[in-house]
Amino acid sequence: MMQNVHLAPETDEDDLYSGYNDYNPICDIEELENDAAFQQAVRTSHGRRPPITAKIPSTAVTRPIATGYGSKTSLASSIGRPMTGAIQDGVTRPMTAVRAAGFIKAGLRGSAFDPLGQSRGPAPPLEVKKKDSPEEKIKQLEKEVNELVEESCIANSCGDLKLALEKAKDAGRKERVLVRQREQATTPENINLDLTYSVLFNLASQYSVNEMYAEALNTYQVIVKNKMFSNAGILKMNMGNIYLKQRNYSKAIKFYRMALDQVPSVNKQMRIKIMQNIGVTFIQAGQYSDAINSYEHIMSMAPNLKAGYNLTICYFAVGDREKMKKAFQKLIAVPLEIDEDKYISPSDDPHTNLVTEAIKNDHLRQMERERKAMAEKYIMTSAKLIAPVIETSFAAGYDWCVEVVKASQYVELANDLEINKAVTYLRQRDYNQAVEILKMLEKKDSRVKSAAATNLSALYYMGKDFAQASSYADIAVNSDRYNPAALTNKGNTVFANGDYEKAAEFYKEALRNDSSCTEALYNIGLTYEKLNRLDEALDCFLKLHAILRNSAEVLYQIANIYELMENLSQAIEWLMQVVSVVPTNPQVLAKLGELYDREGDKSQAFQYYYESYRYFPCNIEVVEWLGAYYIDTQFWEKAIQYFERASLIQPTQVKWQLMVASCFRRSGNYQKALDTYKDTHRKFPENVECLRFLVRLCTDLGLKDAQEYARKLKRLEKMKEIREQRIKSGRDGSGGSRGKREGSASSDASYVDPLGPQVERPKTAAKKRIDEDDFADEELGDDLLPE
Repeated sequence: MMQNVHLAPETDEDDLYSGYNDYNPICDIEELENDAAFQQAVRTSHGRRPPITAKIPSTAVTRPIATGYGSKTSLASSIGRPMTGAIQDGVTRPMTAVRAAGFIKAGLRGSAFDPLGQSRGPAPPLEVKKKDSPEEKIKQLEKEVNELVEESCIANSCGDLKLALEKAKDAGRKERVLVRQREQATTPENINLDLTYSVLFNLASQYSVNEMYAEALNTYQVIVKNKMFSNAGILKMNMGNIYLKQRNYSKAIKFYRMALDQVPSVNKQMRIKIMQNIGVTFIQAGQYSDAINSYEHIMSMAPNLKAGYNLTICYFAVGDREKMKKAFQKLIAVPLEIDEDKYISPSDDPHTNLVTEAIKNDHLRQMERERKAMAEKYIMTSAKLIAPVIETSFAAGYDWCVEVVKASQYVELANDLEINKAVTYLRQRDYNQAVEILKMLEKKDSRVKSAAATNLSALYYMGKDFAQASSYADIAVNSDRYNPAALTNKGNTVFANGDYEKAAEFYKEALRNDSSCTEALYNIGLTYEKLNRLDEALDCFLKLHAILRNSAEVLYQIANIYELMENLSQAIEWLMQVVSVVPTNPQVLAKLGELYDREGDKSQAFQYYYESYRYFPCNIEVVEWLGAYYIDTQFWEKAIQYFERASLIQPTQVKWQLMVASCFRRSGNYQKALDTYKDTHRKFPENVECLRFLVRLCTDLGLKDAQEYARKLKRLEKMKEIREQRIKSGRDGSGGSRGKREGSASSDASYVDPLGPQVERPKTAAKKRIDEDDFADEELGDDLLPE
């Protein structure tokens, strides 16, 4: 250590002014021209000096310098001691000024100044982490678990419940593997509890939506029983929901109350929701008194629309009139918290008006409209429910409800209640009271006036008073031109008058105002059918079928149009869809039988005619077809029961009794046939065909009554000839008037009521019709059968 210590030269301590003439030789510029080192540095570039490396650069570089006498010596301080880092006698002086900062002695002689360490070359590459390390495996597995949970939630939101469940199960399996690896690699305290909770909760939710309630309950139990999960007790509400779906009301209430105990009192909204679930469970269990206690508590703490509505229903169930009134008043008193004034521009400021227009239909405004519509629905339903029972008559009950509503924030609902009151009178078939109330509402504002006039128009239309119906339809349209019901009623009145083109225009305008007006779309299809524009009518009914998938009326109309197009196979196919919706409709079954008969498939026709007869045995056309079918197949005994049924349906028609007697005779039961002919002659003594059959049968059997019946037959034939001679002159005129009457009847039979979707009564063609003329030529041989 001592060999590196250099002592300063001795000086004269008594001379206080010594050393002032000494100066650093580097400052001597007079001899620079003779300094070889300086001249060499000038001729060369400083950057071209050979680099001198050193481990740690020092604060000064030791180099020889030229003195004034041309000798190269080391620089010395002004007081004569060596400079820091200078080399003296071959020994480097210690770096005393910078050693305390962590530096070590300077490098070898000749080291260059390199503070950035550029001479050391590029930095070595980063150390690559090993993928096989336990930490990397755990991180990768945790990432996969999170991705599976997200995919499960996305699949659930898209409606693919099975895929969501499979993803949730995969996430559960990988999460268990992750937990085992964490336990092996680290301490158990480092387990990700949040990930475990999310995996189990998602799995339980997917089990629940897939109606695997037992598995969902087991998974929820795993979460609830684990004390490491904080606030897991609230999941008992989900378990209560599952028990409610299973109709296990006692356990549902138990778990709801356990969840209620887990929720702190500061979380008021959650506690209210749990209590609402408890009230719903009590209602479904039929324990209305307990439900009333729950809803009364809710209405006292935080009143809301659903609780008030359910409370009204509970009091209605127990039959407490006074409590019903109080509950209805509490329901109306629930604040909507909707500020309508902010949607009205108070000034002419364009910026303010622009903002007002922007918020008139934003998401918040839509939510407010939905909330208001829900409130009105609850109030109207409650009023219609309790009005008939809270007073001695339903009219007095409606009056009380109207007065209460008028004194609340729902003033506009009072007129709707009045209209409901009129509809109630209609259901009771008290048309005068209904008309009186609706006429009183004509003096109200335009919306109420239009609704009242629409109902009046429908009333008069059903009463076949088309003039009054048209008048009130005009009032409804003038009061509210955008009312689709009013335009539809106006179109109905025009349709009834036979102006189908104009009726179609009204129906089209109703559809332009409201594209979901199914009545207008149905009626315009009927209008096009009347105008023989079958393709357009078919398009209308197909569009309506896309909206009303299971409407038997629409399906029947499509089949009817295909029948008019002579496309019987398509008509049969659509009628089969009608049968799938209404399998017991006798008219549709008879129509199917008719179409199969027209195609020549007698067996299928018989099947559907017979089904129609089972459900409605009074359709004379079906009975006639079945009897004729058995005659064609020569099953006389089976044909008898259908003709007997026809004689009961039409007792004034002689042909059915003649057919019964003919079937008896053909089956070989002559005595029964004779008795039937005699009974028919007593009922219809002037029937010539019956007397002819009696004469023939008595002659074949050798009875004495044949001569008596022959005399009666001759007398009737003479009377018939005289009668024919008297009416011969007027036969042509009477035939013309009869043709007119028949045409009018056929027009009435094909009339379609355009009021709304109704199944037309199918009309079967006269394929197996049996007339009296079939028995006119009995003397020529056997009974003539229907063609």
